[in-house]
Parts: sequence; C-alpha cells; structure tokens
Amino acid sequence: MHHIDHYPAPPAEASGVSLGEQPYIHPSCRIRNSRIGAWTALGENTSLVDSVFGDYSYTAGDVQMIYAEIGKYCSIANGVRINPGNHPQWRVTQHHMTYRRRQYGLGAVDDEAFFQWRKEHACIIGHDVWIGHGAVIMPGVSIGTGAVIGSGAVVTKDVGPYQVAVGVAAKVIKQRFPDDVVEKLLDSQWWDWPRETLEQRFEDLLDLDIFLHKYTTLTV
Repeated sequence: MHHIDHYPAPPAEASGVSLGEQPYIHPSCRIRNSRIGAWTALGENTSLVDSVFGDYSYTAGDVQMIYAEIGKYCSIANGVRINPGNHPQWRVTQHHMTYRRRQYGLGAVDDEAFFQWRKEHACIIGHDVWIGHGAVIMPGVSIGTGAVIGSGAVVTKDVGPYQVAVGVAAKVIKQRFPDDVVEKLLDSQWWDWPRETLEQRFEDLLDLDIFLHKYTTLTV
C-alpha cells in the first residue's frame, strides 16, 4: 500500500499556495485572450476565454467561462459554466456547421457575425459573488454584486445585488440584507480598497454592524 498525499497537483486552497500579485494558475488551465487580476487563483481544468477575471477572485476545478467579465472577490465553485455555448435557433438548422464552416468544408471563412453576436451577449458578474457547484449562467445574464447563486442553478435572467437565486430556471428566493443595508454596502465600494487599506481594515469585514458603523459614511 502506498500513501499518496496529492495526485495530481492540488488546487491552491488545498496546497497552501501563497497568493500574490501574480495569479495562481493550475498547469491544466486553458486561457485565451483574457485579463486576470492580482491575488487570484484558477483551479484545475479552468477554461477562461475572452474574459476578464478580477482581483482576489478564484475558481475551484472544472470551471468554464467565455465572453465574461468577473468582478473582484468572486467565489466560483466546481463545475460552474459561465456563458456556455449558444446556437442560432432562428436558422433552419442550429448545428454549428452553420458558423464553423471551415471545419466542415462548407466555406472558406467562418461566420464572424455569429461570433460577434456571442460576444455581444457577454455575462457580467459583479463583485463578491458566490456561484455554487454546477451552476450555469446563461448568455447575456448579469449577476449583481454580493449575490449568491445556488448549486445546480440555471440562471436565465439577471440577478440583483445581494439577492440569492436557486433552481432551474433560477428564481430569487431572498435578499441577503435589507434594502438600506444593501445600498450602504454598494456605496462603500470596499472591493476597490487598495491592498494597504484592506490589510488595515480586514477584521472589520467580519462584522456587518461594525463595518456599517465605520465605513458607510467614510470616504475611502
């Protein structure tokens, strides 16, 4: 019998990798034409294509996103899909031979208008959003700052700030805080604090009452 600690390479959160200005990117990741912020971690088999990934955000394993803008401090669990493949339902056939024409020997160039249409239906994810295991964020959907998306949800409509959405198709079941608290948190824009400020005020992020008392009327 052989004792095995980790095989293959463990994700950042399991291995104790220290994060920093340079993103942690698992060797199995696939990244194309994307921008990635500081203090970020991309877990095993993450695919990031034509997207922006904000500071302090992270993915667990097997996450795919394309044509997406991810805010700061987002927590993205295993198996999440953001802006999955879309097809031209208005055509006689929605098969991808109609836009990947070269692959099928049906044209000298692919249908760039279709891919532009895909880009125009980008997904926008705010800051400090938690997306649970296996959730799917459909094309063109926006998720507000502070929102929670339940495991296995299929999100077909926009979700507002600090709302919690679950199910297939996803429905908003509650709001994390009262409207006045949500407004104060959004106004605080704590996610834009520079690193030095974050270090100084970190403990205050753990207590809502203390945070509201100290920072919602403070200009940062």
